[in-house]
Amino acid sequence: MEVEKKLLICKRDGLLIRGMQYLPAFTEGKDKYPAIIISHGFSGNFTDGEPFAVEFARMGYVVFCFSFCGGSSITTDESLKSEGKTTDMTIWTEVEDLIAVKDYAKGLPYVDEENLILMGFSQGGFVSGLAAARCKDEIKKLIMVYPALCIPDHARRGCLAGASYDPQNVPDIIDCGNMLLGRNYHDTVVNVDSYLELEPYEGPVLIIQGLEDTIVNYSYAIRAKESYHDGQCELMLVKQLGHGFQESQQESVITLIGQFLKERKEILSIRVMITWIDTMKNGDKTNQNIYFTGYCDTPYFQGAITPEGCDEQEYVGDIQTKMRAEYTLVGMDSNHKVCSIHIVNQRAEEGFEPTIKTDSEVLSWLNEAKLHAVLEGYDGGLTVRIFADKK
Repeated sequence: MEVEKKLLICKRDGLLIRGMQYLPAFTEGKDKYPAIIISHGFSGNFTDGEPFAVEFARMGYVVFCFSFCGGSSITTDESLKSEGKTTDMTIWTEVEDLIAVKDYAKGLPYVDEENLILMGFSQGGFVSGLAAARCKDEIKKLIMVYPALCIPDHARRGCLAGASYDPQNVPDIIDCGNMLLGRNYHDTVVNVDSYLELEPYEGPVLIIQGLEDTIVNYSYAIRAKESYHDGQCELMLVKQLGHGFQESQQESVITLIGQFLKERKEILSIRVMITWIDTMKNGDKTNQNIYFTGYCDTPYFQGAITPEGCDEQEYVGDIQTKMRAEYTLVGMDSNHKVCSIHIVNQRAEEGFEPTIKTDSEVLSWLNEAKLHAVLEGYDGGLTVRIFADKK
């Protein structure tokens, strides 16, 4: 699907907010579309969210990316910045910026105001969670990607955004290298309890957090999930993901978010470890048999791959023409009954569509279910996440 781009211009307290809208290509503009508002991280700007915005627009969403007032680095081109000084910016001014963009979006004729989704990265993820807690029922879903819930702790330690200062004697200007913050940034966040602030939001939440993140430890995401109601928050911990994406990671994260937007639930999460690879070449054709082991540890099933699984791949030149993984897990289901799960995972038009055969009574519904898989690659293996439509 083609994507149309339009400038986003609105105001908060007299300050101009700049950004971009990404729309599914439509002709008459009479239909209303669900909307996603993407918030960038510390020192970023609205272009940071474009790879995600384009893909979401192709899925049928109107997407809004914007720059926070005073929220971009000193090296950012002026045309990409919103108005305002970095020394006036705080977590709470960013919340007000986001609410202003939300109100602007709700007033557009092609936006379904009953279907607004907030999404943010790092500081923008934290701000999105805070704004959702304020707006409550106005927000249909919330997505936080490595949210910087550590910011209040960093203020208490005197190490905001990589700066170093005495938290008992805070300077008027906090030098963070690529940005100068005012003392008010520290003062307005130092006594904040991140989890209590997030708690009022009662809609569906997705948190994506890297296990290798050296800025936001994954323990913050685990604690955030616990602050929401039982079953409200889905937490995806991603191996070898730091505070930012490699290209392959970005692709799988977009697919993960797509499953959440389609209201599918993760049923199985399988950690796969490659044991050996058998490669056969014949002219420009290459066949690979990739053998692997691994395990699954979810509320639905706990067990291991036994014996080795095999992923049969075929290439003509650099183009993959076949991918078919087959393996069996043996373990216990949620009723603590010993069972097996046989999985065949193949590429389809819209991604991977696995089929399952199991002798578990409690999981027997999987035998007929329409399933979807997301593959997260990392050195020496991958994580296979299998989703089903919510029952």
